[in-house]
Amino acid sequence: MKYNKKTAFIFAAGLGTRLRPLTDTRPKALVEIAGKPLLQIAIEKIKDAGFQRIVVNAHHFAEQIFDFVEKTDFGVEVTISHEKEQLLDTGGGISFAEKLIGNEPFLAYNVDIISNVDLKTFYRQHNSENLATILVSDRPTSHYLLFDTSNRLVGWQNAVTGELKT
Repeated sequence: MKYNKKTAFIFAAGLGTRLRPLTDTRPKALVEIAGKPLLQIAIEKIKDAGFQRIVVNAHHFAEQIFDFVEKTDFGVEVTISHEKEQLLDTGGGISFAEKLIGNEPFLAYNVDIISNVDLKTFYRQHNSENLATILVSDRPTSHYLLFDTSNRLVGWQNAVTGELKT
């Protein structure tokens, strides 16, 4: 299936364990920041960047996400990829939603990320010869991504244990 519209995929299926107790009765996608659910903030940011199709994965309290999307007019096409049986994590979520996403390049976005990144510029700068363009931040962590001289991701290293994966 081929789409001519710019497509984004929002990861919203997670259990939201770091946001408990807020996620004891709702999905993390519907936790509010300044009076707006995280999902609405993400959809508006993605829409403002020129995307016309948005696929949202759902698992934890999925029915609440379905209800929210059905009652809200975002001005863009929003489709739910329902991970009904089990939470599929990152790769599994994308694979499960493949027919909804299509065969064109797409933007993958975590629902619980709030940033001032210009998504339109970021997406435009993506080089279609690369498999993926990843936006990362420089912050203290025990896990570091490793890139080659062409800025291609080649592995990661655990700075605490010394474990190296390439």
